[in-house]
Amino acid sequence: MTNKTIRGYEVVIGLEVHAELNTATKIYCSCKNSFGLEVNTQVCPICMGMPGTLPTLNEKVVEYAIKMGHALNCGINRICKQDRKNYFYPDLPKSYQISQADVPLCHDGYLDVVMGTEVKRIGIERIHIEEDAGKLLHSDKFDGSLVDFNRCGVPLIEIVSRPDMRSSDEAKAYLETIKSILKYIDISDCKMQEGSIRCDVNVSVHKPGEPFGTRCEMKNVNSFSAVVRGIDYEANRQIDILEAGGTIAQETRRWNDAKGESVSMRSKEDAQDYRYFPEPDLLTIVVPQEKVDELKATLPELPNAKIMRYISDYSLTHADAAMIVDVPEKSKYFEDCIDLGCSAPKLAANWILGEISKVMNEGVDISSMNVTPKKLVKIINYISSGKISTASGKIVFDAVMESGADVDSVIEEKSLAQVSDVSALEELAKKVISENEKSVQDYKNGKTNALGYLVGQCMKASKGKANPSMMKELVLKYLN
Repeated sequence: MTNKTIRGYEVVIGLEVHAELNTATKIYCSCKNSFGLEVNTQVCPICMGMPGTLPTLNEKVVEYAIKMGHALNCGINRICKQDRKNYFYPDLPKSYQISQADVPLCHDGYLDVVMGTEVKRIGIERIHIEEDAGKLLHSDKFDGSLVDFNRCGVPLIEIVSRPDMRSSDEAKAYLETIKSILKYIDISDCKMQEGSIRCDVNVSVHKPGEPFGTRCEMKNVNSFSAVVRGIDYEANRQIDILEAGGTIAQETRRWNDAKGESVSMRSKEDAQDYRYFPEPDLLTIVVPQEKVDELKATLPELPNAKIMRYISDYSLTHADAAMIVDVPEKSKYFEDCIDLGCSAPKLAANWILGEISKVMNEGVDISSMNVTPKKLVKIINYISSGKISTASGKIVFDAVMESGADVDSVIEEKSLAQVSDVSALEELAKKVISENEKSVQDYKNGKTNALGYLVGQCMKASKGKANPSMMKELVLKYLN
């Protein structure tokens, strides 16, 4: 894959993805792990770091991290520790965060990201577990800031890529693939609006063939589209400095999406600045090999493999396959249709990406829709066999979606069955041709659009019930 340049500079990108795990409780205590509850109600002496309290590691957090490690082709450190990361910030009541420093749970993996017709392999440096901090609340209604500590102790995995991405498009594709995997293995709900998946962006620029430049890290990048804008802005900011003869300072910056710019927060910390040391209140993590193997065996078919299967088995385009796979519920619906004997998988994909997605966008859960996979398969098979037209199929779909009625009942009640009787259609073709001499002559004079008009008149006369392909054949038969 050819690396793109901006103004003659190569952009180097590394991403740190923080994903909240959907465990029932927090990482080191029994407080509920749930979003949107009243502020400061899901806290206890442990997650607030009160003197004399002792944390206890949630086993599910380790299991979820190992599953993600397998999904990203990582090695698993079966024996590892946890460390204190020391820093002072208002949302961190303990003045330290329990994380992992030199020995992460997962290490040295990779992720293959599909970019059009090419595949980009991006290295995964590590995946480690850690606890979240609280949330600062800002408002014009009060001076200063308030803190909601409900998030303290929420379990996270941090997925650290190697600096292998060379464009904002690659970064976005990487993030979308990470998100899809997290959802497929069911360890995170990935709701960005709730902060369930967040990203820190590291960017540097250099002339091709020269050593990597000084990197800057951007915080507060809260959407994938913001990642694209932030990378492009930061690359151009650094290039402007270099072109003016300046040097890039290693720093942490804050992305302001509303203004479309990043602002300096502080000089970039190195590991030594956090004074890491082994967490004295937690035992060493020891995972039996049997458990590691068992977790690997539980992995479902992952998104990339599913996309390629849809392309090869059902002749879907890469774009359509990716859009279906991106939402696990859509993928399950599609595969249910296949299992139920859908005669036209590509048509099923079109209906799912069209009509089904439209209803989902209106807030209807796909699992509770009146148009079940069984009913959609019946509609599609009737269209494929010529029993009903595509237009009639949409009428049936809407009626079933609204009331939950039986497909056959709707077709009968609305008289939507397509007429395929040859003799009846022949009489209709003869009648239309005899009543439209000018269009007939136009067709014979080489005006091919006259054929469409004549077929359209036949369809109109049949009130849309005539089989269109048969109708066209018969009109052509009597024109020639």
